[in-house]
Amino acid sequence: MNLKKTALYDSHLKQNGKMLDFAGWLLPVEFEGIKKEHLRVRLSGGLFDVSHMGEFFLKGSNALKTLEHLCSKEVTKLKKNEAQYNLLINKSGGIVDDIIIYCLEENKNYLLCVNAANIKKDWNFINENNLGAVVSDESDTWSQIAVQGPKAFELLKELNIKETQAFKMQSVSWNNTDLLFASTGYTGEKGGEIFVKTEKCLALWDYLLTKGHSLGIKPIGLGARDTLRLEKAYPLYGNELNEDVNPYQARLSWVVSSHKEFLGKTSMLEAKLKGFDKYLVGIKLEDRGIARRGYLVFNQKGEEIGKLSSGTYSPSLDKSIALAFVNKDYKEIGQEILVEVRSKKLLAKVIKLPFF
Repeated sequence: MNLKKTALYDSHLKQNGKMLDFAGWLLPVEFEGIKKEHLRVRLSGGLFDVSHMGEFFLKGSNALKTLEHLCSKEVTKLKKNEAQYNLLINKSGGIVDDIIIYCLEENKNYLLCVNAANIKKDWNFINENNLGAVVSDESDTWSQIAVQGPKAFELLKELNIKETQAFKMQSVSWNNTDLLFASTGYTGEKGGEIFVKTEKCLALWDYLLTKGHSLGIKPIGLGARDTLRLEKAYPLYGNELNEDVNPYQARLSWVVSSHKEFLGKTSMLEAKLKGFDKYLVGIKLEDRGIARRGYLVFNQKGEEIGKLSSGTYSPSLDKSIALAFVNKDYKEIGQEILVEVRSKKLLAKVIKLPFF
């Protein structure tokens, strides 16, 4: 299998990045260690190479109509230079992908950021259910750099990017290059993500590395990206979300505009009405041990009641935390349960989310 490389691959190697295969891309899992990088983002800030993400454009007089048909949340309210978290829903009410929609021009020009592992699947899904939008896949044309942390906007002002509310967008020019900035991210910290043409990405990255040095902002790998997002209970496609998961069982009812029509709405709401065997919950280990994805969950009688979808050690909390799908009788906050870690059943509790 030929793994893809981002424009920053050689730079990651120079920074001693430990590379691994993620969704067909060679990306850094860590530079200085996951815990150290995690705390750096919480205390000062970090730079993330997220160039593996996909970028689709939907344009024309039927662009909005198509998005409303495909997505669970109402897109009509999205104004120019605003972004929105949304879900692509299949005919059976499952989640094809969780995406971010960026409004470049109301009613007629939208950018979709999709998960790297789902680029081909999403492309086929959109085209199969297109209601007349002009659709283009420009994933190879664009790269992305995320700047996250309390000092993120101190660094971003070097690009003439102003601090703003979450899910707002700005277009700026830097070094004769047009940049699109959105105050979105996957860590729960201040900052945002910069869309830059791939041929200009390395120059921008090097500039941010240099300017960020005095602020304590350094490159961060996928390992800390995962622990950061889990502390905020942000779902990861392939872990918490897939085509068989209904938004209502995955704590995503807020991403459903039930008053509008969209593909899969009827199936989704019928399933909600019936109820689900398992629901997504947050778990904190009371005993010492590290919870990992795939570990089984039991009740006090030793009966299997679920499975962890994500799990890690939380550097911010100094505890092991996890997301899990558990039987409906065990989804209430405060329930004491057991997680099997290396053949030992450890005491855990269902707790309120987010963890941090």
